[in-house]
Amino acid sequence: MLTASSLFFCLFVYDARTALFRDSDTGWHIRNGERILARRALPRTDSFSFSRSGQPWFAWEWGADILMGGVYRLSGLRGLTALFALAIAAGIWLCCRLHAAAGGDYFILALLAPLTVTTASLHWLARPHVLSWLFLLAALLYAERAPARFGARQLVLIAAGAALWANLHASFFLAPVIFLIYSAAHLARPLLWPLGRDSEWARARWFLWAALASLAGSLLNPYGWRLHAHVFSFLTDTELTSRISEFQSFDFQQPVALQIALALTLAVAGGTLALAQKKLAHALVIALFVFGGLRSGRVLPLVALAALPLANGAFTEALRGSRNLRRELQGALDRALAYSARLRAIDRKFSGAAFLAGASMVALVALASPAYSGSIAFPKKSFPVAAAAMVEKLPAQARILASDSFGGYLIYRFDGARKVYFDGRSDFYGAAFLKQYLVLMSARPGWRDIVASFRFTHALLPGDSPILAALEQAGWATLYKDDVATLLEAR
Repeated sequence: MLTASSLFFCLFVYDARTALFRDSDTGWHIRNGERILARRALPRTDSFSFSRSGQPWFAWEWGADILMGGVYRLSGLRGLTALFALAIAAGIWLCCRLHAAAGGDYFILALLAPLTVTTASLHWLARPHVLSWLFLLAALLYAERAPARFGARQLVLIAAGAALWANLHASFFLAPVIFLIYSAAHLARPLLWPLGRDSEWARARWFLWAALASLAGSLLNPYGWRLHAHVFSFLTDTELTSRISEFQSFDFQQPVALQIALALTLAVAGGTLALAQKKLAHALVIALFVFGGLRSGRVLPLVALAALPLANGAFTEALRGSRNLRRELQGALDRALAYSARLRAIDRKFSGAAFLAGASMVALVALASPAYSGSIAFPKKSFPVAAAAMVEKLPAQARILASDSFGGYLIYRFDGARKVYFDGRSDFYGAAFLKQYLVLMSARPGWRDIVASFRFTHALLPGDSPILAALEQAGWATLYKDDVATLLEAR
């Protein structure tokens, strides 16, 4: 039921037809996937920009790009809306399974559901990271349900999953990290508490093998170990990541701040209880994602999807073990837990697969209706959709200064034919370029030299951009203007 509800919420309340496309990076993912399919080869150098044209480029999400490009070929943005809405619903389904695997209570799951959806929706976008959530949750589910006896078959499956993950999204390194956490937890548990050393250390060895298998599987990508080096270099380059908005801490002045703060608080409380209950792996995983969520807003959805289910397990065990409450309250709690357990038993027998399939079909039929699909697009309030008609009339060799938030859309709108100055591939452009870009866009001293060095002929900028006012004062002529963007031409 929760999975179907999240699907309908995504499509019709969250308004997936435009909200999924509010990040322009979707644009270059689509076009890169189409080019890979057309040329049957991965790009090795950049062909989307004039500022770094021909420079080596790691298309590290090429698998997701192919999927997005292929779906777009078949059904356009409507197909991508269906793809990512279903992926989001699948992520919620896996999250519910993780609640159960961690020993969580059915009622507590229902209470946490609104926080889960609210927090995860911060990063509901038509981008590859949504697909990576499925692999992360699958890895945690496997760690929770790891069989008592292990064999080579399990290691092969882990390696295969890691290989697929590594070719879809750069977060593949989380697979060995999670298995190493479980290995370290089982290694340390008998040293901290009076537990059976042999059985704990046997599981520690198994999870260590699982970590090695996932690491080996991740090497099965077109770039080999160089992909790992590139991802590590990117994530540890604070000069770069400190200037990328989605790597910044969440702004707790936003309207949804209360829900986000509550999700983090519950996760911390669950992690503390888990440690007291000797669930060291749960405590460490929760700590990992809470710390990441406080440092970077893009990790907050993982707090909701991965940390809260483990916290539910800790809350449930604490409630079941409570015996010092007043008799009336204790009786009510015991009855609630028993009723919830019966609901969970029914849930195990009736998986809801038929209901979910039916609900998905209804949602997809509604999505295909002209009234809905006709309005699926990149949002006109965020991107230069109207201004693009004027941009199309510019000479082919025009060098347009545009913000990175416009770059991916322009790549999509002109099918990569009109080269851009900058887009969302921050790992490709690098820290030095980004610092120069920020100097230019804020019209700080030296901006004139940057404009001259790139030989810009035109500029397509948001109305509140400082460099827009500076260029107008410098004599650049206005060719087009609306509430979203202004197109200027150099004198």
